[in-house]
Amino acid sequence: MFLPHMNHLSLEQAFFSQVLPKAVKLFDDMIYELTSEARELSSQNLEIQATLRNILQTMVQVVGTLAGCVQHVCATQEPIVLENIHSLPSSVLHVIKSTFVHCKNSESVYSGHLHVVSDLLQALFKEAYSLQKQLMELLDMVSVDPLGDESGSVSHMVMVIHSMLEICSVISSMDHAFHANTWKFIIKQSLKHQLAIKSQLKHKDIITNLCADILFAFQSCLQLAEQMALSDAQDNADYRLFQKTLKLCRFFANSLLHYTKEFLPFLSDSCCTLHQLYLQIHSKFPPSLYAARVSEVQQEEIEGAFLLTLDPLISHLLAFQPFVHVVLDNKLELPCELQFPQCLLLVVIMDKLPSQPEDVQSLWCTESQASDAPARASLFKAIFDSFEQCSGELALPVHLQAVKSEGQAQAAVSLYQHVCVHLCTFITSFHPSLFPELDAALLGAVLRANMITSLLAMDAWCFLARYGTAELCAHHVTIVAHLIKSCPGECYQLTNLSVLLRRLFFFMAPPQQVEFIQKFPPKEAENLPLWQCISFQALPAELRRGAAGEVSRVGAAQCGRWLSSGRSLRELDALNTVLPALLAVCHSAGDALDIEPQAAVVEAASQLWASLSPDPVVSQPCVQWTLSLLLPLLGFFIQTLEPQLISQVVTLQASLLTLEPPDHVRLAMLDFVSSVGKLSISQDIQVPF
Repeated sequence: MFLPHMNHLSLEQAFFSQVLPKAVKLFDDMIYELTSEARELSSQNLEIQATLRNILQTMVQVVGTLAGCVQHVCATQEPIVLENIHSLPSSVLHVIKSTFVHCKNSESVYSGHLHVVSDLLQALFKEAYSLQKQLMELLDMVSVDPLGDESGSVSHMVMVIHSMLEICSVISSMDHAFHANTWKFIIKQSLKHQLAIKSQLKHKDIITNLCADILFAFQSCLQLAEQMALSDAQDNADYRLFQKTLKLCRFFANSLLHYTKEFLPFLSDSCCTLHQLYLQIHSKFPPSLYAARVSEVQQEEIEGAFLLTLDPLISHLLAFQPFVHVVLDNKLELPCELQFPQCLLLVVIMDKLPSQPEDVQSLWCTESQASDAPARASLFKAIFDSFEQCSGELALPVHLQAVKSEGQAQAAVSLYQHVCVHLCTFITSFHPSLFPELDAALLGAVLRANMITSLLAMDAWCFLARYGTAELCAHHVTIVAHLIKSCPGECYQLTNLSVLLRRLFFFMAPPQQVEFIQKFPPKEAENLPLWQCISFQALPAELRRGAAGEVSRVGAAQCGRWLSSGRSLRELDALNTVLPALLAVCHSAGDALDIEPQAAVVEAASQLWASLSPDPVVSQPCVQWTLSLLLPLLGFFIQTLEPQLISQVVTLQASLLTLEPPDHVRLAMLDFVSSVGKLSISQDIQVPF
């Protein structure tokens, strides 16, 4: 070869740019001829066999010649500028890619007669493999002008990286080690020439391909782990392959971390891919319901070598607004298998946010309705939304590792406990300016129809009441009280708010309880819907006695007012808001009632009972509700009732049972019967059934 006799600065103009394009065309023509002639290949057609082998031998020689060119440039002792040899990398990469594509498709190209040319194909692959290694060594030595692209060296380096990316997609299933080395070169060169090429790289293609390779390697790792779990005998070969694949996963994860960290401003359109990668990985790994069956030993190995390596990826993306929009998108629609990983991701983000500055926390925790961007939910709302979709994981339940406490063994907890604990922890550490967003999300979740989601919000709210100041707790109780009073009628929202008020009231300090009584005095009938929600046990003894007495007196008075009026069914709804308050007094403050209010309640209940008859109970829902409230109220005072009244109640119940009343009436009957016990009634006042 005459290359040594030429100055390396004149190689491009005098030789590479003139000869290499022709060599590439020759190589492409040979690939085309191979593909065309191979259709006629048979074991009897010796002429075709000879033609194909001759072409392949020529191709091996072409690749070897290109290797000689690369070696000659590598041997140069002076600095190498890419612009001075730019035709060489582009030509070599084209030939390498064409070679690998042909080898990859060889089974279909040679249609069952691969054995005829397999030795030459193997030689061709080895030559191309060696050529690429030499080219990567050469490109490690070249320099690129970081200040501009007037010479074209920047665009040439970008072309090299993109061509290597295409080669990666070809060889991914052919040679794992070579595939990894090619990726290593791509990441290394991208970082090395970052300043010069960052705005011209196809970042989305690089991230997409890297994520696809990570997912493929991870799935392969899980398949091997599953095979070992199903196999009785431990196969050392399988385990070595498992460790090798796991090492590949870790390499890819580290590559992704380095790339995203350095090129984050250019990854706006890759955030969806990164988000999906996280979800897909965790959907295939325990404790997901869709996970492979992996032994505990292999599970720990995968967690330690791969998942922990990938974990910093979320930290890199926390302050990146496009990623926030993707994760919290209001229109995000995920399949069932990705709902649980989404919930876990949101919890991970929530755990990481306290260490972030206020603006990053605000970015995640506030809703966005800007016209120039997709609407996004707050992190709080997104957690409740995602949690609500995990019905299968909540029902089984799925178990996760709890936060490890000092001196205690790490235990498994349900998804409910996992989310609740992390949410409460976040409440203690996030920026105070975001409390309005938290309040709005908690209230929205409490008002949901989904019971388990509402309960989660209540638990978090109660934690906030205990953790915060007495004034904050009182403020929340007042808000909930006003909401209850504003409810138009019976609904699940009213039920949820009632439960929340009952729980929050226990956390109020006595001075704030006094203020609550002053704001919502129990002696006013309009406040009875509130007092039916409250356990009087939450009040100190003196306050309990006073509030219970006032509720009893005003309740008895309301009953008397209805009895003395026309007793119309339209006014019975108002009475049905009084009886639950009287029941609340009986259940939680019966021992605190003085004789006078107790007698007033018994008298009112007795008179109400006397006004009832079986027919309207069956036909009128409001009468049914009155009866279902009145029966447990009478049962509470069973020891003070007249025997004749008890006999009448039992008789009416027997009559009602023949008319098949609704279930809640039947349950109220059982409640009354259970309170009667072994009470004796004289024969002369018993009414025969």
